[in-house]
Amino acid sequence: MIDKGSKEDEIFMQRCIDLAYNGLGKVAPNPMVGAVLVNDGKIIGEGYHCQFGKAHAEVNAISNSEKRIGAIPENSTLYVNLEPCNHHGKTPPCTELIINKGIKRIVIGTKDPNPEVFGKGIERLLNEDCEVIVGIKVEECRSLNNAFISYHEKHRPYIILKWAQSKDGYISSGHQSEKREWISNKYSRKFTHKWRSETQAIIVGSNTILYDNPLLNSRDWNQQNAIRVTIDKDLRLPKQLNIFDQSIPTIVFTNKHSSLFDNLEYINIDFSKNVIEQVLKELHIRNIQSMIVEGGTRLLNSFLINNYWDESRVFVGNKTLGKGIKAPELSGNYKLIETIENDLFYVAVNHH
Repeated sequence: MIDKGSKEDEIFMQRCIDLAYNGLGKVAPNPMVGAVLVNDGKIIGEGYHCQFGKAHAEVNAISNSEKRIGAIPENSTLYVNLEPCNHHGKTPPCTELIINKGIKRIVIGTKDPNPEVFGKGIERLLNEDCEVIVGIKVEECRSLNNAFISYHEKHRPYIILKWAQSKDGYISSGHQSEKREWISNKYSRKFTHKWRSETQAIIVGSNTILYDNPLLNSRDWNQQNAIRVTIDKDLRLPKQLNIFDQSIPTIVFTNKHSSLFDNLEYINIDFSKNVIEQVLKELHIRNIQSMIVEGGTRLLNSFLINNYWDESRVFVGNKTLGKGIKAPELSGNYKLIETIENDLFYVAVNHH
């Protein structure tokens, strides 16, 4: 196994990464993977993992090449951003296909952290006298699949904290009224719906649900909805609220009872112990690899205090509230990403 490649290898690996992003929001709990088949410095086939349960990127790239030019030429190189699998899942092992097609040079971005795969795909290829290069654009390849990697390495979902706050640092005025109070503008809210469609779960505190009655869907994007999650210790939330409409799979953590309806599940946890740890453990068991924490301040601070977060996305709206509920205070370096009309969008990354 070789752990360094050429500039050309980096160029084709970047193409794998670009292709893989096409699977965002469609392949979880599988990773996003792109593959490129190259001969004499030219791409002869490419593909990506399009949807969970369907063909992997390597299969699609090989198929694409064969449709275009027929048999794969000798001395071709297969590029893939994540180690090919060597086990039977919903699809056969990709390593067997690579070997059967006579591909002898394989360039891999990074190892697969899944214990079923980790190193085994590489070992299988090496045993067939393939030249295997591992470690091309590693940081970019890991960032692409941060949720998948977090799930397997940290044993919890990749956690995104998200909120909107006023210019003077309030998340809400604290007044309940029939009209929803918006701090961010409609364009920023579209981003939120996009993120929901790309994430497996959304968690919101019971106070936010009680006062705002949110739908927690992605209606302003593509209607690909995440699982809704909340924590309601004493089951005080009225059943007529939107979260209980069973239009989207919903989980409620409580200390009362466990029960399951068509699209609504109550899970009993021990509130004398760390609640966030129990929630994350349960979500990990359910193979949920990514989650947005959308508020309110109490819930957001619970994740911050426990240092259970990977990324924070904050909109600062163009209004001043003067008083109300303070936004969470997060130490670290926020980076201004862009201005969305009059909203400022900041991101911080937790490098723990």
